[in-house]
Parts: sequence; C-alpha cells; structure tokens
Amino acid sequence: MAKVRVHNLTVTLDGFAAGVDQRLEAPFGDGVEGLHDWMFAAMEDGATGVDAERVRLWDVNTGATIMGRNMFGPVRGDWPDESWKGWWGDNPPYHHDVFVRTHHLRPSFAMEGGTTFHFSAEPADVVLERALTAAGGQDVIIAGGAATIQQYLQADLIDELSLVIVPLLAGRGERLFDNLGDISENYRVDELVSSEKATHARLVRR
Repeated sequence: MAKVRVHNLTVTLDGFAAGVDQRLEAPFGDGVEGLHDWMFAAMEDGATGVDAERVRLWDVNTGATIMGRNMFGPVRGDWPDESWKGWWGDNPPYHHDVFVRTHHLRPSFAMEGGTTFHFSAEPADVVLERALTAAGGQDVIIAGGAATIQQYLQADLIDELSLVIVPLLAGRGERLFDNLGDISENYRVDELVSSEKATHARLVRR
C-alpha cells in the first residue's frame, strides 16, 4: 500500500530544519552551516554505512513529491518571470511529478529525466490526492520545508517520518515540530540509529 512519508529531512539538535534569511546564496538560511554535510559525505563514491544506506533509500518506491515554494527556490511573492526552474539544474533528481504548493501559480513544466513541476494553491489534502494519482501506487514524499510538513502533520496525512538529526544548534529559524501539539498522540519512534555524523530516527503512525 502506498505511504505518505517524509524521508531524510535533516534537523539540528534543537529541532530546526532551516535557519533565518533563506536566500539564493544560503538556501537553508543562516546559522545552519554544515546541516547536510552528512548527506554529501554519504553520496561520495564508495561510501558505506547507515548514512549511505539512507541516502540510497530516498527514492525507492517513490512516485511523486510535494514541496513548499520555499524549497523550490528563493523567489518570494509574484514570479517576476518563469526563468527559475529550481535549484537542481536541467535534470532534477526526482524523475517524477513534483507538486509545489504556492499562492503564486505558474504553468507546469517538464525537465530532463522525467521531472515535471506543477504549482498548486489547492488545500493540502487535494494536492495529496493529485500526487497519489500521479504516483500510480508508489509512495508520495512530503519533502519540506518545515511549514509544509507541519501542514500535512496537522491534517494527519503523513504515515511515516524519517528524520536525520545532526550535532548543530541553530537557536532560531524554522523548527519542525512547532504548532503541532502533542505529536506523541499520533506517532511513536520506531527506530533510532546513529553514525559518526548523524542520528537517524523513524517515526511511524500509532
């Protein structure tokens, strides 16, 4: 059965998925330098261990992705034009339909490698239904940022969260578990394993 899941979302030890002042020169903002060092190391040729295993699993049985506009790019407000195509170059790593939730719409467009970006201002559950249809029986990833994941958690639409906790303290920014009440009512920690660089936690629906 298809799952709705968060996979490899990296947070600091104090729970922040991004810092302050996200912009072109600092996509994740200030105060979180090194947030994804564990991932870059795990993607190197010949990398082994739990970090490398989790990186390789992110697109297994994944058929569609949902993300917020801030994850798609640094442009805020109305689109000045349609030149921004995302952070990932001409061949993004998704290779499936990606739904970008935004109040500022623009036409869908296809990229090399099978990625097509769609833009929607529809409610979270409606976008999820579209993504599940596009996924064709495979899983849907809620990719981030923190505010987008919170919306899906608040709507009780996420089955599983795979989080990566790194030894950094941000102090401020976008905290993943803000505005959610008692998350323990809906989720339990199913797995907790660590490498030298990060701790991997999997939360599953009770």
